[in-house]
Amino acid sequence: MKPVIYPVLMFLALSGCADGLFRPATTATPDAAALPDQTRPQARPADATAVAARRPPTGARTAEDFDTTTTAERAEAAAAPQPAGERRLGDTVASLGDVARPGFWLETPLVTKTQKGRIVYAATGQSAQVDLIPIDGPATAGSRISLAAMRLVGAPLTDLPTLEVYAGG
Repeated sequence: MKPVIYPVLMFLALSGCADGLFRPATTATPDAAALPDQTRPQARPADATAVAARRPPTGARTAEDFDTTTTAERAEAAAAPQPAGERRLGDTVASLGDVARPGFWLETPLVTKTQKGRIVYAATGQSAQVDLIPIDGPATAGSRISLAAMRLVGAPLTDLPTLEVYAGG
């Protein structure tokens, strides 16, 4: 019994050291004051009233409860695209994104900067004007779509629809 207890006690004693054997060495990070020519990220001011009004209600259970877009916003997103100026970016398989995040958007690796665009769900032929938001990954990686956009194009919420993605318009 004693041969087992001593190694365990030795392990516990060494692992409790401040600069113990099992803890990686930390590196010092530069002080913000030492880098005066670099811009630090700044929080964007938000209209608290608009943000609170856009959040789903506390007891939200259905897609209708979580979709906080207005009728006017849905009509604008469903509007026909401009006759020129669009370019096809490709197809993507999309999953449902954050249901508490309002609006019409698609997070996709098909873009490198945030821009306006349009998605088309071929199964229904319906399209939606969306904000295209870049995410890391190869162009063949999947995308995340907002609840409002998914409902507007008629895609089943539990499905992984293939969408045509267009930039511009």
